[in-house]
Amino acid sequence: MLKPAEVFDRDFEWSALDRFISDEQPGATLGVVSGRRRQGKTYLLEAACRTADGFYFGATEATDTESLARISVALTDHLRPPSSFHFANWMEAVDVLLDLGRDRPVPVVLDEFPYLVKANPELPSIIQQALRPFGHARSETRTRLLLCGSALTIMGKLLSGTAPLRGRAGLELMIPPLDHRLAAEFWGITDPLLAIRVNAIVGGTPAYRREFVRNDTPSGPEDFDAWVIRTVLNPETPLFREGRYLLAEEPDMRDTALYHSVLAAVADGKSTRGAIAAYVGRKDADIAHPINVLEDAGLITREPDLLRDRRSTYDISEPLITFYHALMRPVWSQLERPGNAGRVWRASGERFSKNILGPHFERICRSWTLNYADPDRLGGLPARVGQGVVNDAAGKSAHQVDVIVTGVADEQKTPLLAIGEAKWGEVMGAGHLERLRQIRALLDAGSRYDASQTRLICFSGAGFSDRLRDAAAAEEGVFLVDADELYGFTR
Repeated sequence: MLKPAEVFDRDFEWSALDRFISDEQPGATLGVVSGRRRQGKTYLLEAACRTADGFYFGATEATDTESLARISVALTDHLRPPSSFHFANWMEAVDVLLDLGRDRPVPVVLDEFPYLVKANPELPSIIQQALRPFGHARSETRTRLLLCGSALTIMGKLLSGTAPLRGRAGLELMIPPLDHRLAAEFWGITDPLLAIRVNAIVGGTPAYRREFVRNDTPSGPEDFDAWVIRTVLNPETPLFREGRYLLAEEPDMRDTALYHSVLAAVADGKSTRGAIAAYVGRKDADIAHPINVLEDAGLITREPDLLRDRRSTYDISEPLITFYHALMRPVWSQLERPGNAGRVWRASGERFSKNILGPHFERICRSWTLNYADPDRLGGLPARVGQGVVNDAAGKSAHQVDVIVTGVADEQKTPLLAIGEAKWGEVMGAGHLERLRQIRALLDAGSRYDASQTRLICFSGAGFSDRLRDAAAAEEGVFLVDADELYGFTR
């Protein structure tokens, strides 16, 4: 299938769909497509159906009877049979759907599949029976059935454990947000510092540019403040309430107040389970369930401490949720009143920089190290990139390490390829490099990692002192990474 010009990037995802849909081998096959909301799943699947002349059905929140009536009408419009379809149950509907591929490979998409499952929990079992080995659908049709959904708590269970569809899928495709480089290209931003600021608010969700702000992008760094005021802080735009709605759309989150409080804790820098529990006012055991549900929904991620066993921190996956909880939610009543956005934004500069920009810059640095950094420069191919804390017993202190890069383990210790420090708004100097040297010495003396060849990296959004530049030029294994390099820009 030729990817339509209007589909931005998604080359990997389109190729996966192409191979699955165009497969000429006989027998119906099943694919599962999932991802957080607003990432372009529907856009991609509709484009695939148009290109391959397939059938697309988008489910809505409805009763089982209404959903059957809607798909009956949709299939009647698609096939134009002598008499209209009136399905009495999903077994009849699935039989017709699978029969669409009798003459050629045909994509058949059931989008927002969790809505259908919610109304009829037996639907996965019905599909499993239709796709059973050596069954009619398996042998006499080439329908490529694609189940798609945004409710990750439901989609994640379709193929797991003892689920009816486990072992039936020939494709399991996750549609992720655009990374920082692709997001900058999508928004048409060529200034890396501006790109970081915008990305810290809207992340890599494509819909936020196209539908939510109607392609309103900052014209340059000088327009950033005005852009925030007229878009994300403007009650007239859908983006204004999106941070709240993302949580409300998850079907497994009934006590939304508790989930909002957990997210508010993480947005405030309370990243450990104990700190979150204290912020929320609950015991550690009481917040285990909401944290697990938020993880399953893809709204928070657990980041293991690479330097301490059985220690981890939590991070919000969607930047807009962080922005909402850290900056908007505490002053929501003021923001709802027209004309207050500018006043609120002018008073929020320090909080935006400390709670949002700084941590987001660190995440971008880790992403760049894992996905873009030259392995030769790092001293090897990264196996894991994360963060951690190293204890200094002699100095009675602990050092936070923003970027930790480990290599592939051998028979001895796992190589610690590199450690790095990331500063968003601070010009880095020789003192930062010396701190990294001290941390490397601590790790080499007592860590389970081999730190004998560890490289040292300084990441900065504000630049580097001449003294630090001279030191990096003179010392092998030390390098500096600025915002231009993070985005692959050359000056």
